[in-house]
Amino acid sequence: MKKSNCKIIITVLAGLLLLTASVYFSLSIGAYTVSMSDLIGGVTGGSSTEAAEVVRTLRLPRALVAVLIGAGLAVAGAIMQAMTNNPLASPQIFGVNAGGSLLVVLAVVLFPDFSPSEIVYFAFIGAALGGGLVFFTASSGGMTPVKLALAGITIHMFLTSLIESVVIFNETSTEDVLFWLAGGVDGTDWGDVQLLLVWVGSGLAAAMLLSPSFTIMSLGEEVARGLGQRVVWMRMAASLIVVLLAGAAVSIAGPIGFVGLIIPHIARKLVGTDYKIVLPVCALFGGILLSVSDVLSRFIAFPAESPVGIVTALIGAPFFLYLAQKGGQTT
Repeated sequence: MKKSNCKIIITVLAGLLLLTASVYFSLSIGAYTVSMSDLIGGVTGGSSTEAAEVVRTLRLPRALVAVLIGAGLAVAGAIMQAMTNNPLASPQIFGVNAGGSLLVVLAVVLFPDFSPSEIVYFAFIGAALGGGLVFFTASSGGMTPVKLALAGITIHMFLTSLIESVVIFNETSTEDVLFWLAGGVDGTDWGDVQLLLVWVGSGLAAAMLLSPSFTIMSLGEEVARGLGQRVVWMRMAASLIVVLLAGAAVSIAGPIGFVGLIIPHIARKLVGTDYKIVLPVCALFGGILLSVSDVLSRFIAFPAESPVGIVTALIGAPFFLYLAQKGGQTT
């Protein structure tokens, strides 16, 4: 067996073990600890105790939502980094999360009776508009990785200020909206799991199908054209996938940052640059990161809940500064 293949197998097995452990802690840790028998009974439906019911109706969907959103954001970030050849690219940095959040907040304010399955379409539109605005701004006078990053941060701040204005001028449910804007998976239910399975599942499947093309695109636009890649078509397909993944995540959990920035770099360090391997590993470790962050967020203000976005920001901000200092050259 080749050394590279052995490393990939070890990485995947270690990731699966970490994911299992993180989900276990997510199910068992909270305002009160759940025993192993109640945990198993809650997952399998073989117990009707109060603790088992908490696991079944509250903690299990929350754990699955964290895994799905983490996977979606990580893969979205990997695709953005491949398509832009920019190691700082991520849904947060490039305005995708902020755009989706703005339209979700507007939808909640203007149409309070809308269900999550309806609000998600606002997130898709906002994510597309936010990302499109960044690329339009950066394309003036020639697009470069630095201009993209600066345009992304600027548009992100602008859209965030609009969100804050909407919240300030609408006092209804302000506390809930502010908590959601910090990014969190608490309070999610099986309906949210189903919604994410549809949209994130579709985005992940499409990303895996196009993974060989993402590998070629990561080599640069000129090389991709020389190898016969239809660059314009790939940009459109990649944009649609990113909108599906990031938009669905934002509609449920708010603008959780840095997952899409950190995980692709870790994945490429571990398994190389073949996106047929990178994307599944990103999905796996993205789920791990957000699941672990969710568990850690329960201890910040225990027994009260804290937004998971606080933990990802504490982890991701130093990583972003490190990338910026190194010029993004970590892989």
